[in-house]
Amino acid sequence: MGRGGLGEDLPDLQPGHRRGVGSGREGDREDIERAVQAARAAFDTGPWSRITASERGRLIWKLADLMEQHLEEFAELETLDNGKPLKVARAADVPLAVDLFRYMAGWATKIEGNTIPISVPYTPGAKYLAYTLREPVGVVGQIIPWNFPLLMAAWKLGPALATGCTVVLKPAEQTPCPAPARRVDPGSGNP
Repeated sequence: MGRGGLGEDLPDLQPGHRRGVGSGREGDREDIERAVQAARAAFDTGPWSRITASERGRLIWKLADLMEQHLEEFAELETLDNGKPLKVARAADVPLAVDLFRYMAGWATKIEGNTIPISVPYTPGAKYLAYTLREPVGVVGQIIPWNFPLLMAAWKLGPALATGCTVVLKPAEQTPCPAPARRVDPGSGNP
């Protein structure tokens, strides 16, 4: 876990025996500003918001593949971080997160606008069309609860990434460990 915050140490304690799994720092307003500025810069100058929807979909699918390949590692992290039974993390949390990323990978190419016929009363008989264009909006802030940290992160990251947005993700203080954005880099092929 990074040491970016200037606040007090926040130990990540395994709920079953209260031993430390890792630690981080409590963030403050300046940390949030830096994170949002970095995400904004990544959105404005980085490739994510400008790559094609099909490429985004491929990368999100690759993220799901990597998570599936490292299912055991993710399940163990989820168990250490959250205290849930390893069997539940193996059978539900990680596979459902993988499925969600695959689902959203498919949506990356399905997000489109509409063409809407409109009538204008002062030009009878003329045909006009209006259209909508759906495009990335920028930085998305996401707060993840403690009870299903990996799955909830996937539920929030998947749609934001599929639409081309960048993300600032704030995990719960109680369960900061397995945020997938920090654990798997689909560009490198390594967790």
